[in-house]
Amino acid sequence: MFESLINLVKEHSEEAIVKNPAIPNEHNDEAINSTASGIMDQLKGLIQNGDMSKITDIFKGGDVSNNPELPGMSDNIGATLSKKFGIDPGLSANIMKSLIPVVMSQLVKKTNDPNDKSFDLGGILSSLTGGNSGGLGSILGNARNILGK
Repeated sequence: MFESLINLVKEHSEEAIVKNPAIPNEHNDEAINSTASGIMDQLKGLIQNGDMSKITDIFKGGDVSNNPELPGMSDNIGATLSKKFGIDPGLSANIMKSLIPVVMSQLVKKTNDPNDKSFDLGGILSSLTGGNSGGLGSILGNARNILGK
């Protein structure tokens, strides 16, 4: 699942990361991996805080760019990139505010597309919980009921 997320970020990061002069070319792969890790960490944080409804709100489809979790996710990932690569914090936040909504929209679209097997809700939840079966069955069942899957 994580490798698929890295590929998804890579697919949509041409302007935000690869062609961005603020991120040296030798750090492009690391910036892409950090972005994918940041997305996973932010989603894991929601689960660890017991915010399953926020996860299901993200993955139920529709216009993800309006989801209230995305600005905080973009800011947190931007702050990580700023520290890691010495990028101006405002610039790194703007980079992520342009990239994260696109990546999350594609992630949700692929997750909700029954013909696209690159992502599925069960695999995402398993990755986010570390494969821990404690409560995953009920979480997954509730998420599928909410998402109509």
